[in-house]
Amino acid sequence: MNLIKGFSTVFLFICFVLIITDCFAVEADTCKPSGKLKGKKPPPGKCNQENDSDCCIEGKFYTTYKCSPPVSSHTKAKLTINSFEPGGDGGGRSECDNHYHSDDDPVVALSTGWFNHKKRCLKYINIHGNGKSVKAKVVDECDSMMGCDSVHDYQPPCPNNIVDASKAVWKALGVPKDDWGEMNIYWSDTD
Repeated sequence: MNLIKGFSTVFLFICFVLIITDCFAVEADTCKPSGKLKGKKPPPGKCNQENDSDCCIEGKFYTTYKCSPPVSSHTKAKLTINSFEPGGDGGGRSECDNHYHSDDDPVVALSTGWFNHKKRCLKYINIHGNGKSVKAKVVDECDSMMGCDSVHDYQPPCPNNIVDASKAVWKALGVPKDDWGEMNIYWSDTD
């Protein structure tokens, strides 16, 4: 009888370990590419390259994502630069409030997964980089699913780990203007 109880206990323990291991494996694999988007050549005069933005290339396939890496108190990301002003390389009005925003205000667009169906709209995040930090307001989505069309200024879809920031964010982080463009950072939701 004790032998059967021992086997039961071992069996239950092994099942528990397998379930926990499977849960962690699922968490680690939660953000895989969701597809590809075929690039279209922008019409003449379209695709604003104000901040060295990339324009779509005819026939090139771009990876798309519905998700972003999990958010933590130390979420790794790539900081990129974007203009949120009328006529800027950000395209149209911001998704959160249908307004343009001054590049002198610390505002950002987050990759699709982090934007989370507008759940971070008009909320603040803390951005840490270059030995400094800044608080910025989420006003837009950096679309990781769509691109290469007029709505997205004929730019490719964003990677899934982008915090696309105004000039004010770059200034607040003390990054020399010649180095603006792309930088490794980490961010978190504000308390």
